[in-house]
Amino acid sequence: MNLPENLKYTKEHEWIRLEEDGTAYIGITDYAQGELGEIVYVEVDTVGDTVDADDIFGTVEAVKTTSELFMPINGEILEFNAELDESEGDNPGLLNSAPYGKGWIVKIKVSDPEQVKELLSAADYKGLIS
Repeated sequence: MNLPENLKYTKEHEWIRLEEDGTAYIGITDYAQGELGEIVYVEVDTVGDTVDADDIFGTVEAVKTTSELFMPINGEILEFNAELDESEGDNPGLLNSAPYGKGWIVKIKVSDPEQVKELLSAADYKGLIS
């Protein structure tokens, strides 16, 4: 299982990558996409909204189930990955094939970077899912 060391993780199976400019990218983990199976649709209707940690910011629909997406830290959702949008890139399967790369879901403006310290390291997350 792929767990990049430069990311932080949540118990709800999201990852976050903090950028130097105060923004961050959020997606779902390799483990999560494996459990969900083939992802067919991603919905995020919170672009422009400020969302608090642990609040729902969207959903991922797989062939067999739908799963809610939880915000790892407080922040304003700046952008939804257009490549995942059925009307644009039409490739929600990027969450399956590249969960830590092109399969990112949203870009946010971070409200409090200190919150990242409360998230799981790769080793801690591996312990959670093992």
